[in-house]
Amino acid sequence: MDIKSAEFVISNSDYNKCPQGNLPEYAFIGRSNVGKSSLINMLTNRKNLAMTSSKPGKTLLINHFMINNEWFLVDLPGYGFAQIGKSAQAKLKVIIEGYLLNRQQLTNVFLLIDSRLEPQKIDLAFMEWLGENGVPFSIVFTKADKLSNSKLCGNIDAYKKKLEEVWDELPPVFISSAEKAKGRDEILSYIDDINKELKN
Repeated sequence: MDIKSAEFVISNSDYNKCPQGNLPEYAFIGRSNVGKSSLINMLTNRKNLAMTSSKPGKTLLINHFMINNEWFLVDLPGYGFAQIGKSAQAKLKVIIEGYLLNRQQLTNVFLLIDSRLEPQKIDLAFMEWLGENGVPFSIVFTKADKLSNSKLCGNIDAYKKKLEEVWDELPPVFISSAEKAKGRDEILSYIDDINKELKN
């Protein structure tokens, strides 16, 4: 897929105020500091489409970006960010769950996982929640350039083993590096294939 245009459309905290119409939406979510903004900028080939920050927890709203006038890329707030306080965390939970459970245009969630870490309880619990609620998702392992190939494969295998304890069938898995543009073609092809299926 060639990204010809990528434009910010709207930010809000209420799924009811998201763009009208029936264009497919692909949402990106992960724990704070997982490299979400960098991945979005890499996928769209835009330097500052999503604002990157060294300070975790920057995305606190649902952000819609129109891609090629055909589909929406949705940047969701991160989860598991302890430093914003309990009431703010509760608000974010309402925003995220409201969108994921009620947004009919939502086609797929890309769940971002830091490939440098061992399986994290919070990520596994979130996947379980997505599965229980029938939300289709794929896993994107980020920051693949930050560790050796053998360590990367070991960490991903550890995740798969953990998931196999619970899941009969594993979701699609992508390996990415925003710095090296790794995984870009695979993720965009996956979106393109789903869009073609939807049109047919």
